[in-house]
Formats: sequence, C-alpha cells, structure tokens
Amino acid sequence: MRKVIGIIPLYDDEKESYWMLPGYMKMLEAENAIPLMLPLTSKTEELEYFLEICGGFLLTGGHDVSPSVYHDERKPWCGPCCELRDEMEQYILKNAAEADKSVLGICRGIQFMNACYGGTLYQDLAAEYSSCISHHMEPPYDRPAHQVTIQKDTPLYSILGREQMGVNSYHHQAIKKLSPDFQETAVSEDGLIEGIYMPSHKFIVGVQWHPEFSYKVDENSRKLIHAFVTSV
Repeated sequence: MRKVIGIIPLYDDEKESYWMLPGYMKMLEAENAIPLMLPLTSKTEELEYFLEICGGFLLTGGHDVSPSVYHDERKPWCGPCCELRDEMEQYILKNAAEADKSVLGICRGIQFMNACYGGTLYQDLAAEYSSCISHHMEPPYDRPAHQVTIQKDTPLYSILGREQMGVNSYHHQAIKKLSPDFQETAVSEDGLIEGIYMPSHKFIVGVQWHPEFSYKVDENSRKLIHAFVTSV
C-alpha cells in the first residue's frame, strides 16, 4: 500500500492561484509515496477528511509566518503573510501531532512548527541577526551554501549518521526562541537553529534547508525524505 502524504499548498497573491514546486512532489514520488496537494482552506470538515486519509503531512515553504501566531508585533521588514494558510496549517499540525502522524516541515515549515508551539522568529535576518553567512543563496539551489552541525543523540543524527553537512539555504526568517515542545537537531555556522524535532512523537521534524531542490544530487536529502516516508 503506497503512503499518501498531504502537502500544504503554495499561494500566489498576485495571480490568486495555488501552485507547487515540483520537487516537493517528486521527492516523495521517488520514495513511492503519493503526494496530495491540499486546497487552501480553514474549513474543519475538509481538513478532518485529509487528516483521515493522509498518513503524513509536508509543511512547505512560502509566505512569512504572521507574527500574530507567535504573539509579536509585525515589523516593517516582515514579508507578506497568509493568515488563511496560518490557520489551516495550525489545525493540520496540531491534529496530526495529536494523532501521532508524521510531519516534515521545510523552510517556512520549520518556522511555523516553532511558532505554533510557543517559539518565536526573527522576522528578517538582515535586520535582526548579524552574520557573515548568506542565508539567501543565488541559484542553482541544489548546492551547499553553508555548513550545519548535527546534534548527536537526535533523530536527525540517526538518519544521516554524521555531525557536519553542507546545506542549501534560501530564507530570510528563522527560529529565534525555540519552542519548549521541540529540541534542536542542527545549528548553522553562525548559531541559528536549522533543525528541530518533537521528542514526544515518532516523526515531527523540521529543517531550514531545502531537500526538494537537492534530493537528486544529495544523499543526505534522500536519507531525510526516506526516513519521513518510512515513518508514515
């Protein structure tokens, strides 16, 4: 039986349309999973249906997380937000966690996981975090931009079997204060938390980097997606 994994949709404000980077779907298909892009909705009856039929969920990149999610004042440098997506994602994440379904958060996904459970975010790294490392790389996006250190005795270390790895990096927000429900798994060269997991669940994991761009050429990305799909 192939595993069905629900994917949070991306939304284009100007075109008023849903869209999806093919890498999110293709990396799941490469593991023989069935990717299912969800509609953008906060209707609980629809979300409950997807919570029933999907074995796991992928929280994708996209809009900035609204500062209201983590009870902060919106700064001028915060980018566009999508409150409907925040509402939908919060319902999916919390109910998936309650049902002990697997969840992988990528880029915005890790940020939302943290914010949803009481952590905070830097609204813009350039304005709020001094660093000599660029976290907003230029294409191609399938190459390493900087290094992260993998924490031992964490699921990510068990999956990858290494303490250091290069990651691609394309984000302007990041975890500031870590949620008490999560523990860190990876830290960048400049001290940012770039990997987290929820110890009380089988697989609720977030990474700041982008395996959807690198899974074809990077074994570490493939190992992460394989572990995610296997856990579903």
